[in-house]
Amino acid sequence: MKKILKWIQKAVCWFLYQYFARYLPNSFAPIKLGGKHIRGFLVKRFVAKCGKGVNVERKANISTRLEIGDYSGIGVEANIYGKTIIGNDVMMGPWCVIYTENHNFSDTERPMRLQGMSEEKPVTIEDDVWIGGRVTILPGVTIGQGAIVGACSVVTRDVPPYAVAAGNPARVVKYRKNVD
Repeated sequence: MKKILKWIQKAVCWFLYQYFARYLPNSFAPIKLGGKHIRGFLVKRFVAKCGKGVNVERKANISTRLEIGDYSGIGVEANIYGKTIIGNDVMMGPWCVIYTENHNFSDTERPMRLQGMSEEKPVTIEDDVWIGGRVTILPGVTIGQGAIVGACSVVTRDVPPYAVAAGNPARVVKYRKNVD
């Protein structure tokens, strides 16, 4: 019975988030109407794991399998699909997209739409990471602690700790501190 009640609570919170709270004003809007707090309250109850002080901005589309650490933020209109692990103190700009699956396309005799999806590869974003606006992160990527990903980058492979990566595909352009 407890499992059923917990599932109902998750479903109700997800529904309220999807059809009401997502559309409340941004946390930086002149008139806030409590949007940040309402979204945070609901998200904490339907995602896999949610730390304290999390900020999910307006119109963010997030997976129920999201794990997000303390004081991290998800940007305006971000789209996070599948199992994604976000550490503590992560900043995410607006319109970011995180994918954990892709379409299969190896059989040239069949249309790609009929080939199904690839196996899910979770995305991990470690602590103290800054992800600029409009960044796309592809399946299986890990972004190391203290890294920065420049705006409009497409991250196709892992970003080392304390690296600054930018471009399409994203490449390390410098490091924030000396690493061994």
